Amino acid sequence: MAQSITLARPYARAAFELAHAAGALPAWSQALGFAAQVAADPRVATLGNDPRVLPKQLVALHLPEGMAADAPFAQFLGELAEHRRMALLPDVAALYEQYRRESESQLLVKVTSAMALDAAQAEQLKASLKRRFKREIELQTSVDASLLAGVVIDAGSEVIDGSARGRLERLGTALTN
Repeated sequence: MAQSITLARPYARAAFELAHAAGALPAWSQALGFAAQVAADPRVATLGNDPRVLPKQLVALHLPEGMAADAPFAQFLGELAEHRRMALLPDVAALYEQYRRESESQLLVKVTSAMALDAAQAEQLKASLKRRFKREIELQTSVDASLLAGVVIDAGSEVIDGSARGRLERLGTALTN
């Protein structure tokens, strides 16, 4: 995993720079997302190292419908295909999104709660996190009933555990020490 991220990083940076220069960050996000889904399919993954499959065939397979074969994104895919790096597309897409969020002063925050957050709670949490991190916030929410109550907020470099389960674990650790 770490090696694929290392290999994917220069491709993701190149994709970001090409998209940014063209003012096409959202379009490249969509195209990379599509290509990453295709690349993640096990049936397609086996084709990436098959010498009988030509690079232009790999590009055509990963190209979103309606996109021209000579578009900058297609040329980018061509470079990946020539070097047999199509399997890196999921990591390239994830890193590209990270670069995009940074350029747009956004922060992806993963929020896991014991019960589903309603729209008002999500907006209130988003506003609080925006004040704390001084960036636009993109919330990714999930539910984990084992938390018992409360939320766990993962902002990448910082994790805030406000769950009942987390409090009980901390209390248990304090009592045993």
